Amino acid sequence: MDFLRRSFRWSPRNRSASAAKTPSSSEQTGSSSEGEKREPWCILDFDAKPDPDPHRCVNVLIVGAGSRGKCYSFFAVHFSKRMKVVGVVEPRTYPREDFQNMHSIDQNNVFEDWKEAVEREKFADAVIITTPDRLHKDPAVAFAKKGYHILLEKPMAVTPEDCEEIVSVCKENGVMLAVGHILRYYPVAQKIKEIIDNGMIGDVVHIQHMEPVGSWHFAHSFVRGNWRNEKESTFSLLAKSCHDIDLINFWMGGKRCLKVSSFGHLSHFTKEHKPAGSASRCLECSVEQTCPYSAKKIYLTDHAEKGRYGWPVNVVCSNEECNIENVTEALKTGPYGRCIYECDNDVVTNQVVNMEFEGGVTAAFTMMAFTYKMGVRSTTVYGTKGELNCIGRGPVEVHEFLTAKRSTHPITMAVCIPSHLMGHAGADYYILHNFITAVAKNEPSYILTGPAETLESHLLVFEAEKSRKENRTIFLENGREKM
Repeated sequence: MDFLRRSFRWSPRNRSASAAKTPSSSEQTGSSSEGEKREPWCILDFDAKPDPDPHRCVNVLIVGAGSRGKCYSFFAVHFSKRMKVVGVVEPRTYPREDFQNMHSIDQNNVFEDWKEAVEREKFADAVIITTPDRLHKDPAVAFAKKGYHILLEKPMAVTPEDCEEIVSVCKENGVMLAVGHILRYYPVAQKIKEIIDNGMIGDVVHIQHMEPVGSWHFAHSFVRGNWRNEKESTFSLLAKSCHDIDLINFWMGGKRCLKVSSFGHLSHFTKEHKPAGSASRCLECSVEQTCPYSAKKIYLTDHAEKGRYGWPVNVVCSNEECNIENVTEALKTGPYGRCIYECDNDVVTNQVVNMEFEGGVTAAFTMMAFTYKMGVRSTTVYGTKGELNCIGRGPVEVHEFLTAKRSTHPITMAVCIPSHLMGHAGADYYILHNFITAVAKNEPSYILTGPAETLESHLLVFEAEKSRKENRTIFLENGREKM
């Protein structure tokens, strides 16, 4: 697969005795007996290294020093010959100063408002925009007009018109646009695409894909957190699952979606389900210990009291240093300490999207809040010659109808990826690797989530939500409702 050869830079497997014991995917073909030991989800490639050729160092401005902005910036920490953070925009004092110190940024390039930065003469090659969802379009358009290449966190924007404007302006100004559809860079997603394209399962007939958000993750982000309210952010299918719809589009191999229908509701997290005798805040609640969504349990017991101050705790007290005292105070006064049944949330907790593509090929996607597993996506692809199954990071299993054989396909992973960039099973590293390489080489083909494909999948998400709200099937033409 060209993407793996050109961009992942795999090396041959280490031929040590231990590595040699691991069979290749072709050697793993055969019927499996009950209780047979499963193959590993990935092959650890001890020879593999990130692309050693720095091409040139790319200077980057980060707009938004929140959790995603900080995550992306770690690429500069670990690969300083390839990327340098030369500026930051962040309205909050503590995150801004912390980010400035982390990257030794000149005070002249530290801003509270992105408009101040865009008024300056261009001082970086690229900008990484990780502002809240509703604040994506304006900075993206402004920096594109200034000539900055752009990595824009997903979703691209919260209306179809804004998405189209971003794409149009980037094209007019000749700048590269990459959108943070992390899952396109997810090694297992690329392996699924490779297997589909090589014809092992024949022609695709149906794709079944599910995202289990995780019960406490949904409570954190979509009931108490930044994505809880559509007017303040956007609807949950766009905020949480636009890259899942994008994956389905990717696996469909260029087939256009012709029809979409969707159903979904806000379940359980409403005032009607508030337990008798419960308080407005978890730290004051007499029944808190019986609630699975207790803020005290999620942020203090399960995290801070165990010395875990990364996500999600660092979101709870994002304006100051994370410690027990500050987390406790934030739960007493801030939004994350509220009773889960007394928030101003209105986004759906469960949603299904049904799609029909050209040639009668169908797909179904489910987003579910109430799950034990968090983010462990499951995918089944039904073909005319076989069936493909994958859970989480893999491995990918293929069952061939003719021979009744099963083949297992582990995912080759370079173990030298720093832990800061191993989010999404290494996709956090690969999206930065590809974007920085694209800018350094002035070669947009390294970007897997460019303007045209991203716009197409975003438009499908908007039409799916229209179907849910209007309770009808939407017939599509060129990505929009057919009139």
